[in-house]
Amino acid sequence: PAVVYGGADEAQHISLDAHDAEYLFRNISVDNTIVDLEIEGEKGGVQTLVREIQTHPWKATLLHVDFLRIQKGVAVDMVVPLHLMGDPVGVTMGGGVVEQIIHDLPVRCIPSKIPEVIEVDISALDVGDVLHISDITLDEGVEVTIAPERTICSVSLPKAAVEPTEEEELEAGAVEAEAAAPEAGEAEGAEG
Repeated sequence: PAVVYGGADEAQHISLDAHDAEYLFRNISVDNTIVDLEIEGEKGGVQTLVREIQTHPWKATLLHVDFLRIQKGVAVDMVVPLHLMGDPVGVTMGGGVVEQIIHDLPVRCIPSKIPEVIEVDISALDVGDVLHISDITLDEGVEVTIAPERTICSVSLPKAAVEPTEEEELEAGAVEAEAAAPEAGEAEGAEG
C-alpha cells in the first residue's frame, strides 16, 4: 500500500507492485529523487517525491510508502546528502581530524533543480578552521533552509594530541602541590 498526497488534489491510496517498488528503492536516493507514477484511471503520470518508506522490522519488505505530489515550477523542501571532498591541509600537513556535523542539507528548490548530492571541497581547511553553511555555494535556484551560521565541519587536532598551554601547566602544578601538601603534613605527624 501507498499514498500520494499534496498539491490541490486529494490524497489517493494506491497499490504498488512489491518487486518493482523494492528494486526502485534499493537503487535510488530516496530523499531527493523524482518518481513518476502512473496511476490507473488517470491521464498521464504523476511526479512525486518519496517522503517516507516503512519496512517490516526484520523481513526488510515494504509495508507502506508516502509519495508527495509535486508540480513543475513549484518549490519543494527536501534533504540532500552532503559529501565532503578532498583532504584538508590541516589533516595531511597538520595532523588534524575532520569532524562533520551536518551530513544532510535541507534545501528548497523547484523539482528540475533538485541536486542528487551536494559536494563541498574542504581541501583548503587547516587546523582550527570551521566551514559554515554560509561558506558554501549552491546552484542557482537551490536555497538552504537552515541558519547560515550552522557549522558543517571543522578541522581540529585529536584530543590526545592537544598540548596544554603554559597557563594550564601552571594550574595543574598548583593542584598537584595542594594535593601533596596534606600528605606531607600527615607524614610529619606520624613521625612525631
